[in-house]
Amino acid sequence: MIRVVLPAHLRALAGVDGEVEVEGTTIATVLDALEDRFPVLCGTIRDRRTGRRRAFVRFYACAEDLSHEPVDAPLPGPVVAGAEPFLVVGAMAGG
Repeated sequence: MIRVVLPAHLRALAGVDGEVEVEGTTIATVLDALEDRFPVLCGTIRDRRTGRRRAFVRFYACAEDLSHEPVDAPLPGPVVAGAEPFLVVGAMAGG
């Protein structure tokens, strides 16, 4: 199971507290599982039409930014093993 940490506004939208656990081994399969389990999240993390990550959403795992990695690349071993979480982070912008 992959441990997923969502930003507060997406946790509230999905009606969950803390981490959620889903099956997956890649960014794409984790996001598919999140959207299957929490349909209200469809379109919030990635565009419904194109499937591309939203501009102000970032993905992190094992202290690395995975936002620009191919969505079908394998997640780091510690994430797949459940030792480290996969983080979905809302990026901040402004001055």
